[in-house]
Amino acid sequence: METYNNIVLERLPKHLKRYVVAQRYERYTALDQALWRYVMRQNYSFLKDVAYYPYIPGLKKAGLSIATIPNLQDMNDSLKLIGWGAVTVDGFIPPAAFMEFQAHRVLVIAADIRQLEHIEYTPAPDIIHESSGHAPIIGEPDYATYLQYFGEVGTKALSSGKDFELYEAIRHLSILKEHATTTAVELAEAEKNLQIIQDNMGEPSEMALLSRLHWWTVEYGLIGDLHNPKIYGAGLLSSIGESASCMQEDVPKLAYGLNAIEYPYDITKPQPQLFVTPDFEHLKLVLDKFADTMAFRVGGKQSLDKAIDCKAVCTAEYSSGLQVSGVFKLANADSNLSYIQTQGPTALAVAGKQLEGHGINYHSEGFGSPVGHLRGADRNLADFDETTLAQYGIAEGQQCSLNFASGIIVSGIVQQIVRQLGKIVLISFTGCEVYRSNGEEVYFKPEWGTYDMAVGAEIVSVFAGAADKDAYDLVEEHLDQALSSVPTETEDVKLVKCHAAIRNLRDNGFNQKIWLEIFSQLGPENADHWLGLVELFEIAWANDEEQLSTQAEQRLLEFITLYPNLKKLICDGLRVAKEEALNNH
Repeated sequence: METYNNIVLERLPKHLKRYVVAQRYERYTALDQALWRYVMRQNYSFLKDVAYYPYIPGLKKAGLSIATIPNLQDMNDSLKLIGWGAVTVDGFIPPAAFMEFQAHRVLVIAADIRQLEHIEYTPAPDIIHESSGHAPIIGEPDYATYLQYFGEVGTKALSSGKDFELYEAIRHLSILKEHATTTAVELAEAEKNLQIIQDNMGEPSEMALLSRLHWWTVEYGLIGDLHNPKIYGAGLLSSIGESASCMQEDVPKLAYGLNAIEYPYDITKPQPQLFVTPDFEHLKLVLDKFADTMAFRVGGKQSLDKAIDCKAVCTAEYSSGLQVSGVFKLANADSNLSYIQTQGPTALAVAGKQLEGHGINYHSEGFGSPVGHLRGADRNLADFDETTLAQYGIAEGQQCSLNFASGIIVSGIVQQIVRQLGKIVLISFTGCEVYRSNGEEVYFKPEWGTYDMAVGAEIVSVFAGAADKDAYDLVEEHLDQALSSVPTETEDVKLVKCHAAIRNLRDNGFNQKIWLEIFSQLGPENADHWLGLVELFEIAWANDEEQLSTQAEQRLLEFITLYPNLKKLICDGLRVAKEEALNNH
């Protein structure tokens, strides 16, 4: 993986590197560059008055420019000065991975760029949204702190099986909307499927609720006075359509608070309301309130029940510090949490580091263990000293029987006592049987082999993913994958060449003959020609070529008559060309 001489990227854990792809800058066409430049000029023209921070200084601090699609090396050269980094990925990545990148102070940037027909907004991740939206505000220290903290909290959030279904449905629909060959039937089918899933989500998970807080702040947040706020959310900053419409009075502005979790969102539609925070510190306070309700801070039976519903790898942490990572299932009918059970590959860890010999290969079929106090004990088993261990007959090579207050009995020959960080975290037995004293439940039989018993009076934390992700996942780096849609196979080669000529004309000095040659190729027979004509108008206007400017403007007015849907884009392009300098920076 390319680290761009940025120590932040060099420190990325292995399991995250699998999502990183090479940017392959050379694959961006002249049309892609023109699209970027149009959006950025529109953004600058509007956002300089409504963005929370100085837009151009923010861009420069992040290694971005108005003129060209950002290069990851340039971005990292700038971002590393403020302790951040940036990587490119191939479109959508799982929300948990996105959050973890954020926790490591790394911006995830989709390598693709939107199609011309979706220039105002696309639901799919693209380099315009990810870089021009997220990156420029990273230079604000309080916001950067919030973003990192959100990533840390989000990494712990538990999802549900429905969340995964919804993620795949949104991902599929967004890709279809950006694909040039998608049919109306395919689109309608994907939209119907998404709607069905959305209508049957049930009780929202931690990740679903947390995603709402992320959406109403990081993506679509406003800051300042409730009646005259400024934009800081990346979704608004990167959308030339919604960044303007959202400031209108018919879009309600609500004070941001924990109640934002009650407002779901639809990434494919303009937002029906927006939330305003007085400052970035307030964002962190609200997030902290929500985090206090999450399983990783609450622990106990209700948290483990959430992990069971998740049906994915989660971690339960005992009060001793032992962490059990696997897919959890219901262990018993007891109303209290007295026993935990996983199914399939499971790993044990302490402080995020896998215990030697206790990885997924060893615990390949699952792991089960009691939770609670020994009957009659005045302290936790994890805190037993040698004297107390002897009183209970717990010594390596000796037969002992442990009677838990819950009624669970563990009886066998002690093979090993494992201590970590001053606590007993694990006791291994041979010839062991584990059962409920009433005889109704049997958890382990001697013929099954070695029984590894976790030690801990309670489950203090439950969170998503494995404690030691690199050890659990056993992932290999698969980097430098091809970009999915840059450029598309169906792209009009002639149009790309026209935009290449336009860029040369702008960069190398005005030439009337070349201008007219390009102009002659951009007729109303192709709706996509409008962007090239806007650029030609801009060049002529900047060079005081009144006659040529008039020609280009008149042809653009023809386009508006033929393609009414292009009116706003064309008029905005003409306005910015007249009001703003030909800025190539």
